[in-house]
Amino acid sequence: MPDIIARIKDGYPDLRPAEQSVADAVLSNVQAAVEASNAEIATRAGVSQPTVTRFCRAIGCEGVRDFKLQLARSLVVGDLYLASDATTANPSDAARPPFWDSVLSEARAAILAVEQQLDPAKLMQAAELLTQSGGRVFVLGLGGSSSSLAEETQNRLFRYGLGVTALKDPYLARMMVATCRPGDAFVAISSTGRTREVIEAVEMARHHRAATIAITTPDSDLARAADVALTVAMPEYPDTLKPSASRFAFLAVIDLMAAATGYTIGPPARENLRRIKYAIQTHRKGATLEPLGD
Repeated sequence: MPDIIARIKDGYPDLRPAEQSVADAVLSNVQAAVEASNAEIATRAGVSQPTVTRFCRAIGCEGVRDFKLQLARSLVVGDLYLASDATTANPSDAARPPFWDSVLSEARAAILAVEQQLDPAKLMQAAELLTQSGGRVFVLGLGGSSSSLAEETQNRLFRYGLGVTALKDPYLARMMVATCRPGDAFVAISSTGRTREVIEAVEMARHHRAATIAITTPDSDLARAADVALTVAMPEYPDTLKPSASRFAFLAVIDLMAAATGYTIGPPARENLRRIKYAIQTHRKGATLEPLGD
């Protein structure tokens, strides 16, 4: 599916001045352009109707009808991404940037959402599955946010002596899951719970009798596919330029799961942490309670 908005913006310098006027009129209000007639677009742009037709052909469309069809498809991402000023944060304090409150308030709201929604019993059940895994632990996350969360899960769990591998490629994940055996554990992370490759990986892991844990949104396909689902619903703040709010929530879930796993393992986990701390302290000087290799 072609991205007609991108084509207009990328090809803007090559358009004639009158055609650029049409582009400006369209980009200023895409929804209105979709609903407008050829004559209405021409009036808003201050050009003739034939110029609108020439504009449509100049950006690779067959005509006005084809252009409006592609333009309507572009709205699938929502109007927020097409606004000239995407941030809707309230600049209540002139000394702070307008995104200050949206980012920090979302982080606080995410922690509160986890505290209110996460089921402690399921958290401890997930910790038991990880602790009882006599074999390996695989953590799968695809995409920018989930893949970094998979790495963070690996970073948290290896300290307790678990053999953890973070997976970020769907084909490698499929091959690795095919080697699962009873006793292995598989953790899947997805903010939507709809990513097909992640759901299929969980189903394959269960087929090979590995324990499966999902960190995702409630009532999703991924939550239903896993043995244990650690879920939290985190609506996004309408500011497209800030980080995703779900990332803060999932980081909190991962930290809670890791802590629960450490407490469940007990003395062996503490001994692993002692060894890690000793290796770091003998390499460089520092306070006793500095972050443990973070």
